[in-house]
Amino acid sequence: MAVSERSQKRKKRRNSVLFEQGAGKILLRLKVNGETREVATEGSKTLLEVLREDMGLTGTKHGCELGECGTCAVLLDGESVLSCLMLGVEAGDGEIVTVEGMMQDGKPHPLQKTFAALGATQCGYCIPGVLLTAKALLDKNPHPSRDEIRQALSGNLCRCTGYTKILDAVELAVKGAEAP
Repeated sequence: MAVSERSQKRKKRRNSVLFEQGAGKILLRLKVNGETREVATEGSKTLLEVLREDMGLTGTKHGCELGECGTCAVLLDGESVLSCLMLGVEAGDGEIVTVEGMMQDGKPHPLQKTFAALGATQCGYCIPGVLLTAKALLDKNPHPSRDEIRQALSGNLCRCTGYTKILDAVELAVKGAEAP
C-alpha cells in the first residue's frame, strides 16, 4: 500500500472514532478481537497504551517504543502494525487483533501450539508480537519458505532464542503437523 493511501486511511479512521470530547478525554470505539468496545481515553495515547492501560489487554508488550523491536505488534486489518507508533484514534474503523484474540473456538491457534511444543517462547516477552506477525504472514501466504518467514519476522527482536526454534515453530504450523 502506498504511503498516501495509508495516510488517507488513517485520516479517515481518526475522523470516525471521535464520538465526544470532554474533560481532556475522547471516546473511542474500536473493534478489538471481534468485539466492538468503547473506551474513554486521551487522544494522545498510542494504540499500545489504549490496549494495555484502558482495555486491560496486557498481552501486547511495551518494548523499545521506537518501532525497532516488534514487541508491540498487533494486527490491524490483517496487517502487522507497531502499536507503539500509532495513536489509538488512528485504529478506528479497523479490525484489531491482539494475542488474546488468536484463540479459535476456545483453542490455541496452531502457531501458539507449535511455539509452546517446540520451546520457541523462552521468556515469552516478544512472543505476542512474533505470533501476530507470523499469523499475518500465514494469512497472506499459507506456504512461505523459511527465507520468507525469516524476512517477515525480521522486525521482531528476540533476545532469548536465537530464532531457530521460532522459525521451526512457524514451519511446523505451516505444515499443519501436530506438535511433538
